[in-house]
Amino acid sequence: MKLNYKELGDIDAPPLLILHGVFGSLDNWLTLGRQFSEKYRVFLIDQRNHGRSPHDEAMNYNILADDLYNFIEEHQLKKPLLIGHSMGGKVVMQYALNYPTTFEKMVVVDIAPRKYNVSHHEAILKGLKAIDVENLESRGSADKKLGQYIDEEGVRLFLLKNLARKKEGYEWKMNLSVLEKSILKIGGAVIKNKNIASSVDYNEKPVLFINGGQSRYIQEKDIPTIIKYFPNAHIHTIEEAGHWVHAQSPKEFFEVVTNFLES
Repeated sequence: MKLNYKELGDIDAPPLLILHGVFGSLDNWLTLGRQFSEKYRVFLIDQRNHGRSPHDEAMNYNILADDLYNFIEEHQLKKPLLIGHSMGGKVVMQYALNYPTTFEKMVVVDIAPRKYNVSHHEAILKGLKAIDVENLESRGSADKKLGQYIDEEGVRLFLLKNLARKKEGYEWKMNLSVLEKSILKIGGAVIKNKNIASSVDYNEKPVLFINGGQSRYIQEKDIPTIIKYFPNAHIHTIEEAGHWVHAQSPKEFFEVVTNFLES
């Protein structure tokens, strides 16, 4: 699968790959991507069924990790640095277990390797499905409909970035039907892939977990599991941020990540 991506920075700089979360796209990382591109060759990637990447019925963490592996091979990237937020964080963790020697360092943003209850996504999915995109007249009317399900304006704006203008009307860039069918898998745990000979029980490469202090995605109970899979992990909490750490505290996020990558 040929993933859609945007490349920033010097071709001779160290490669840095950034993966967005569920319902997101590479656009969510453009501002920070430009900042990182001053020192790195940055690849902002649309994962399958998101953004402008191809749609496919298959959707689980081993498949998403294989997509990342194939992307790295296709672009002949040597020992890249990896950043993943939420679903993207689980993808890079799964990748680290499946292909343990093929990257240099990894940053996981506000997610742990465990299984999550995804019931909070039900309102999002109901709201998105309630929007009649084929007959939609404006983004404002889409926001009004979505507002019946989601109170937070910031979340609605994030989700509505998935709307794309057609010659007549709108369409979803993301594959909404597959994401709905796959939501339990997206909430699933990261585990060793027994079908890959190189798969490992744990990876000792340097890993930085960045936790939003106002978020509940990484909790005290997650630390033993994190250390089990990634014994060389460090956890940094950005106190004032929620789940969208990179968007809510971009300055501190950039500084913390840069210090880690350069250490």
